[in-house]
Amino acid sequence: MIDEQEKSLVSIIILNYNAGDLLINCVKSVFETNYKNYEVIVVDNISTDNSHKKCKERFENIQLIENIENFGYCEGNNIGIRKARGEFIVILNPDTIVEPNWLDEFLKAYSKFGDGLYQPKILSLYEKDVLQSTGNMIHLFGFGFARDKGVVDKKQYKKIEKIGYASGTCLFTSSKVFNKIGLLDPFLFLYHDDLDLGWRAAQIGINSFFVPNVKILHAESYILKWSSKKFYWLERNRKYCLLTHFSKDTYKKMRFNLLLVDFFVWIFYISKGFVGAKIKAELDIYKNKKQIEKKYIELESKKIIQDHELIKKFPDKIFVPKNVTKGIINNLFNSILEKLSKKTKASIFQKN
Repeated sequence: MIDEQEKSLVSIIILNYNAGDLLINCVKSVFETNYKNYEVIVVDNISTDNSHKKCKERFENIQLIENIENFGYCEGNNIGIRKARGEFIVILNPDTIVEPNWLDEFLKAYSKFGDGLYQPKILSLYEKDVLQSTGNMIHLFGFGFARDKGVVDKKQYKKIEKIGYASGTCLFTSSKVFNKIGLLDPFLFLYHDDLDLGWRAAQIGINSFFVPNVKILHAESYILKWSSKKFYWLERNRKYCLLTHFSKDTYKKMRFNLLLVDFFVWIFYISKGFVGAKIKAELDIYKNKKQIEKKYIELESKKIIQDHELIKKFPDKIFVPKNVTKGIINNLFNSILEKLSKKTKASIFQKN
């Protein structure tokens, strides 16, 4: 007798942009999957290294979509999602390696917990015992971060658990869930797109989960790494999420402390030599205030779970990897952030 799960088609979407041999290795690992009812859709954002063509030559069974321009992470993946025929959908970065049991374990988790966004244990491709994420978290002031990044994997987590949001590095869900939440937001282009998706999901009662039995290896930021351009996208999109996800009443209660946080963000960007990225991010938010207002109205009309309920689960501290800033600066920033977060939450809870 065929298991019911075996009847479910899983669409695996891999967005490529000059990933080189990383893409080949990723697709090779996917085709070694134990679960057999899946399709692989490679979407290419006008790569110049011909990695997508080499991939198609080696793996004829993939569906290759060649975009006519670079649509970014969000719309690039959306193109693949629209093409997908599966009941279940995976967004998978091209710089990853999956284990043979990954889809089986994701399907088991979905069968148990239902509608949700699911992510695996993510380990470094180059240091296979070092964690990159055991679940991503949303901070009150819009920072998204990976739990346990840089920590040695000692199998600290045994059970599936709720998290802030599922990492876009490898995100498993159903087409039904995407129909409820909506696709990735093209305005974000790349970075914090998964935070936005998870936050939107939480607002309509759909949770995100960490599945420790699914393990993948990830090269991480093979294009931008920790660059000025990356910090621009992170800051621009952090501001966008704050302005579109919190109600105006909540934002008003937070405004003074948000200004204080912004002061320290300015210091951080100046210390990294990325002040231009911060200025560009601020200008971009200002230029797009009409689009931001439109998105805010849309999300408010769909919201079922109110802000004060969601932020109860937001951590007060963020985890900053050692390669981003020095320990003493990190500790000082986190100490200030924790105090401001607790103070802001108290103000919001008091009036709800």
